[in-house]
Amino acid sequence: MPRRSESGFPIDQLYGPEALAGWDPDTRLGRPGEYPYTRGVYPTMYTGRPWTMRQYAGFGTAAESNARYRQLIAGGGTGLSVAFDLPTQMGYDSDAPLAAGEVGKVGVAVDGVEDMAVLFDGIPLGEVSTSMTINAPAALLLLLYQLVGEAQGVPPSALTGTVQNDVLKEYIARGTYIFPPQPSLRLVADVFRYCRAEIPRWNTISISGYHMAEAGADPAQEIAFTLANGIAYVRTALAAGMAVDDFAPRLSFFFVARTTLLEEVAKFRAARRIWARIMREFGARDPRSQMLRFHTQTAGVQLTAQQPEVNLVRVSVQALAAVLGGTQSLHTNSFDEAIALPTEKAARLALRTQQVLAHETDVTATVDPFAGSYAVESLTDAVEAAALALMARVEEQGGAVAAIEQGFQKGEIERTAYRLQQETDSGERTVVGVNRFRLDEEEPYQPLRVDPAIERQQAERLARLRAGRSATAVGRALDALRRTAEGPENVLYPMKEALAARATVGEVCDALRGVWGTYAPVERF
Repeated sequence: MPRRSESGFPIDQLYGPEALAGWDPDTRLGRPGEYPYTRGVYPTMYTGRPWTMRQYAGFGTAAESNARYRQLIAGGGTGLSVAFDLPTQMGYDSDAPLAAGEVGKVGVAVDGVEDMAVLFDGIPLGEVSTSMTINAPAALLLLLYQLVGEAQGVPPSALTGTVQNDVLKEYIARGTYIFPPQPSLRLVADVFRYCRAEIPRWNTISISGYHMAEAGADPAQEIAFTLANGIAYVRTALAAGMAVDDFAPRLSFFFVARTTLLEEVAKFRAARRIWARIMREFGARDPRSQMLRFHTQTAGVQLTAQQPEVNLVRVSVQALAAVLGGTQSLHTNSFDEAIALPTEKAARLALRTQQVLAHETDVTATVDPFAGSYAVESLTDAVEAAALALMARVEEQGGAVAAIEQGFQKGEIERTAYRLQQETDSGERTVVGVNRFRLDEEEPYQPLRVDPAIERQQAERLARLRAGRSATAVGRALDALRRTAEGPENVLYPMKEALAARATVGEVCDALRGVWGTYAPVERF
């Protein structure tokens, strides 16, 4: 009986020429850097320079995270990736009742422009590319970053990086949403328009399959639901009056890399081919509009608390899959992340994994080394077909937003997650150290812990901020933001004024909650 892929289709024991009968390399592959971009979005890929090496980091206070960023840059990191704590992700200040017990736990607490200034103290924002994993309040954190850059003397036109800004996947897989879908999409479109005018080198969205994969989506579901969300964002921008080639070159994507290396390579290649065709159908003529550029993070969900050092091997294989699949930037998880926030040593080892791949192997010597492989080309076609079938089902329900409201994507992912867990519990799927090759006694490990005093310290910082600012100026700025949110104009301009007046993240989000309301998912039994 043949082994089945993560997406559920059979993997043959042997592939030969018959597997690609009638297969046309000119239309299915093309050349690297040319439509349909199966072989990569740039002609030379890593033979010119390696991918951007980002390490996702953020914990505790802005000062503690700043120290970690400096350590990563000194260790050879070429880009920063910011993790925010849950209160920040949900648009609450650190002293809000709902923030109790969560301040600084899974990321850095940022309550306003002063925290952002500390976070990037001594880091030249005109030279470093920064990715920020933030969604519902993405516009706020982008504007705070711009304000800090301006304080450093860096013009907005010189800022480079990415803001995740992908709220649709929050309704599907994560839950850190604030507003209902329609105003959330309006906010996404406002970010597109603002960045085109003010921060032209910024990637305005990172359309994310990673979190759906962490929730249990298989590779075909991951790219199908991600690209379906991408279509929804394109339609939103077009409906807002933007021309496709005015915003599409700044769209980016975010995927997971699993240990199933061959299928992951196929997934990335299939995703590029599908997106190129979709964007042509939307009338994109600029080649950059047709390119699926993406960041990859190794699969946190595959890391184990048991025998955590084995995660070093898992992450190495996952990172290799991302590189062979043609990623533009990469984050490698630390081996201890199934236990707690990464220690400094673990974070350094994760970065070293990327550096070994880039500088000690030959995977950067040639572009798309799997091109023409009977197995990988067959798997690429299979993943593409499975993803397109799922995307068609999303369209039948009225598109991504309508399908989300009907619970379609969430239900499909939950069924897959249940199947995978059953296979692990039964032993059909091997997880080293968990259901096979276990140790009678685990070696002790001392994890990094966040000091609970951080919550009190952040509350004290907020009290000082509110005491030292002009309450009148903040009130006027928030009133202007509310008026703009009630109409059709871009909310980022009054939002920036409010943040510059030292309004907090929570205060700005509360102003918008008052106009747009909050999202409450419909329970289905």
